[in-house]
Amino acid sequence: MDRSLILAWILVLCTATSPLCCKGYYSNSVLYVPPAKKVTYLHFFLQDTISGKNPSAVMVARPNMTTAFNDRLGLFGSVFATNDPLTFGPDLTSEVIGNAQGLSVSTGQDVLSLTVYLDFGFTKGEFNGSSISIFSRNPITQTERELAVVGGRGKFRMATGFAKLKTYFVNFTSGDAIVEYKVTVIHH
Repeated sequence: MDRSLILAWILVLCTATSPLCCKGYYSNSVLYVPPAKKVTYLHFFLQDTISGKNPSAVMVARPNMTTAFNDRLGLFGSVFATNDPLTFGPDLTSEVIGNAQGLSVSTGQDVLSLTVYLDFGFTKGEFNGSSISIFSRNPITQTERELAVVGGRGKFRMATGFAKLKTYFVNFTSGDAIVEYKVTVIHH
């Protein structure tokens, strides 16, 4: 009994004094006052080129098995690495304002659908050096669709929002596409 009581007192003393000897692992907390939120509207075109000598998106992994659905472009389970140019207009010769880098995974078994993890970095204009991050399902067979903006950096720090996509052009033989993006970004 005495040993149990002594052990209990030792534990109480150690617990009570441990915050004193470990001071400094944190700073004083202050009340967070977020800056006012801004809404920015972006409009650009993504040039996705899978074909040719200099593609902007390439398949880096594909499934080891063949099914009726994954025996063509957009194979279920395929992973694509992307570095697509973002342009001011829909033409390939239009001014490049940034690029979309990331991964697209073919995740639809019944319909052609991608899950995309992309960072849209801007290299010109007011948002030079800033980017938005999109992580969402992209049902690419639909002409119009919406993706989620889940973050950002630079002028788009703490971003949320959505991107409205519209397929401007697609070559079903090569897989090349031009997609119009109208993005609403809410940020600090």
